[in-house]
Amino acid sequence: MTVSLRGTREVKDNYQIFRLTGLLDAFSEPTFRKVIGTHIEEGPANVILVLSQIDFIDSSGLGALVQLVKKANTEGGSLQIVTNPRVTQTVKLVRLEKFLSLQNSVEEAISKVEKS
Repeated sequence: MTVSLRGTREVKDNYQIFRLTGLLDAFSEPTFRKVIGTHIEEGPANVILVLSQIDFIDSSGLGALVQLVKKANTEGGSLQIVTNPRVTQTVKLVRLEKFLSLQNSVEEAISKVEKS
């Protein structure tokens, strides 16, 4: 059995960065949502998801992102998503680009968090 989603976590003063690789799909979504959600609750509530190495995202993955944005907002934080063309295209197909804060680089995402 293969693991469809892998990642690392880095915690800074007022944000945490998750760098993910693989597939954000129906198989990986429950664990992804639970793990990231728990880390949002534990803090810091500002989260940067680096999805630039994600090969595939489906509706389950998009649903998890929406839930995590809401959770971060509830906890007083924000969720920034560093994307790639494939993820951006999928997000735009379902017209979530205004709701999901898409960034082109980790630096842009950090800048956005530090301004909030």
